[in-house]
Amino acid sequence: MTHFSIPSADVMKQLPTQFFATLVQNVNREIAAGHDVINLGQGNPDTPTPSHIVKALQESADNPLYHKYSPFRGYSFLKEAVAQRYQEDYGVTLNPETEVAILFGGKTGLVQLPQVLLNPGDVCLVPDPGYPDYWSGVALAKAEMSFLPLKEENRFLPDYEAISEEDRRRAKLMFLNYPNNPTSATAPLSFYEDTVEFAQRNGIVVASDFAYGAIGFDGERPVSFLQAEGAKEVGIEFYTLSKTYNMAGWRVGFALGNAEIISMINLLQDHIYVSLFGGIQAAAATALTASQNCVGELVARYESRRNAFYDALGQIGWKATRPSGSFFSWLPVPQGYTSTSFADLLLREAKVAVAPGIGFGSGGEGYVRAGLLSSEARLTEAADRIGKLNLFG
Repeated sequence: MTHFSIPSADVMKQLPTQFFATLVQNVNREIAAGHDVINLGQGNPDTPTPSHIVKALQESADNPLYHKYSPFRGYSFLKEAVAQRYQEDYGVTLNPETEVAILFGGKTGLVQLPQVLLNPGDVCLVPDPGYPDYWSGVALAKAEMSFLPLKEENRFLPDYEAISEEDRRRAKLMFLNYPNNPTSATAPLSFYEDTVEFAQRNGIVVASDFAYGAIGFDGERPVSFLQAEGAKEVGIEFYTLSKTYNMAGWRVGFALGNAEIISMINLLQDHIYVSLFGGIQAAAATALTASQNCVGELVARYESRRNAFYDALGQIGWKATRPSGSFFSWLPVPQGYTSTSFADLLLREAKVAVAPGIGFGSGGEGYVRAGLLSSEARLTEAADRIGKLNLFG
């Protein structure tokens, strides 16, 4: 038989390389060789979902109602639950039926949004460094990207005045992400007020990725974009249960805010999904409406880990700013190394995995990202292993 060639669509060739897949392969290779690797390179929560949420799923799985198709746009009780959570946590009022869309995890919404808003040739402003899946949605929409540099001297916030006139004219969408992945920076309300003004003046939709919205340190709760006056007129926010409740594998997320955009997302999803399993929706509603003590305990655990890790980094002479939110550390590499060569060295010689900053965009060069997703003892051990390489003065 002759070989039957099956070419892919052109858009598949435009997708960015899946950075984290390569990272996982490198770590697994070291583990397969018998090495004890401390993996600080990924963003996968390391503790289980709180037991009361698991119990809610177990009970709801027995409900035959949920064995049928869910409503296309999800159950009202789940949309009402996230609206209640936003009201209690941020003082933000949301109409559950018109200003909330249920997503198969926040990542799904991040990739869908460019497809419902951008035409080929339109421009999307994306943070640099930033979460690589912003690029994926733009590629699938056959649109173009212009990067917003996030610099340490500007507290890793974009400088709107530095955006060129052409980019402001062509841009239709802008992604923001605070608490930030990978830099761990947080944004004040004044920044979001400036963002709303910038978006209104230039006709740019704002997409706030609030995946780490529950994780703020030193007594400070992260600010939601939707708290800024006029935010719902110019954009939406993505929220997820993955980080707040250690539910990464459950795939429950939301798009919240502007009713027109929510309607577009729902319409696209009508053609792709029939919403989440009803039992998961019931358990997710429990997570959002039950006692939030588990969230406070989680944040305290990450803050304690942060303190232990940075104390240990100080002992080896690695100087870095302590994160104010998220569960990541953004650490400068020593002189003479790139982010990739330094990450390779740590994995090879110290058996500590970190993510090279270049994987988050050219603006990430000179840094590596480490997750606070191991015990304090393992984080301290990671710092000790790195210290033995004598890389810091």
